[in-house]
Amino acid sequence: MGVKMKLEIINVKKRFGKNQVLRDINLTVEQGECIGILGANGSGKSTLLTILAGILKAGGGEILLNGESLFKNPSLRSKVVGYVPQGTPLIEELTAYDNLLLWYDKKDLKRELKVGILKLLGIDEFIKLPVKKMSGGMKKRLSIGCAVAKKPPILLLDEPTAALDLACKRDIAQYLKNYKSQGGILFLTTHDPLELGLCDRLYIIKNGVLNPFEFNGDLQYLVESL
Repeated sequence: MGVKMKLEIINVKKRFGKNQVLRDINLTVEQGECIGILGANGSGKSTLLTILAGILKAGGGEILLNGESLFKNPSLRSKVVGYVPQGTPLIEELTAYDNLLLWYDKKDLKRELKVGILKLLGIDEFIKLPVKKMSGGMKKRLSIGCAVAKKPPILLLDEPTAALDLACKRDIAQYLKNYKSQGGILFLTTHDPLELGLCDRLYIIKNGVLNPFEFNGDLQYLVESL
């Protein structure tokens, strides 16, 4: 993450049938920034992240990293973007270790479990457990562990600590704080006060438009603003 990064989202739009979910989304993000994306259910938060991740094709616009198009260079995007969806992108029948082997080579996996990212996320504590026997918090930690395998400088997280206990929320928030301090770019869709505190800037998607939002700590005001 030593290279100075600038991510530019330019006039990105997306329509599903007659529903214009995103209308000319524009945003510039520098390295070490965390962007919080807020909005009501169905507002387009997850749609924006899946477009950034390359899972969903935009209906127009461009995304540039240091001037280079991520739309036109999917191999670059796969190297620089890590994505943690709301659901569980894990193979339920496999253990944590076997899921991680799909992303890490054995040497790197051993090191990360001992002193690295996976140790920080506490994955070493349930490394032999099958996914189907894991708690929600364990699955979320493992999903993040898989997403950061290639040390991507951009990390997208869709409601990363929803329905998790306070200890798990705190641990994941600490990891994200460390990631940001090392120069990573973070995008969070969230309404969680702990995660809101990680964000340098907040935006609300409403009627397909991205608007800056200042959170004053009043959750009722936040709810009414969505």
